[in-house]
Amino acid sequence: MRKRRQPDNHDSSTGIDLAPMLDFVTNLLIFFIITAVFVKESGLTVNRPTSFEQENKEDSKSIQVQILDNGEIWIDNRAVDSHAVRANVERLSAVNPDSGVLILAQDKAPTGVLVEVVDQVHLGGVYNITFSTTQ
Repeated sequence: MRKRRQPDNHDSSTGIDLAPMLDFVTNLLIFFIITAVFVKESGLTVNRPTSFEQENKEDSKSIQVQILDNGEIWIDNRAVDSHAVRANVERLSAVNPDSGVLILAQDKAPTGVLVEVVDQVHLGGVYNITFSTTQ
């Protein structure tokens, strides 16, 4: 006996079911949000002093280095080269070993000169440095 074929009345879908993929993507999104590391970058704010108004007793023992707007360096009321700062600091700190260095920089003094003076003072053996600005 032969069986008769019955015609299919319903259409089968040939499309792709996107529901499982959406569930998978949602799970990935939740996973990445939970495991994300939120980094807060820290910055350094520098507050420069406004001016140097008066000397007190401790500053009179300090070795004063002045940096002018044009980049000139003055120690003991005489202009010196940036490479001579080390020798002058060594000479003055030999007289008073407990003294520190007070760097008086004008407002528009070049930063590169200031950094070079600090390096030369460190090479001269003095690590007690105080900064101030003049108007």
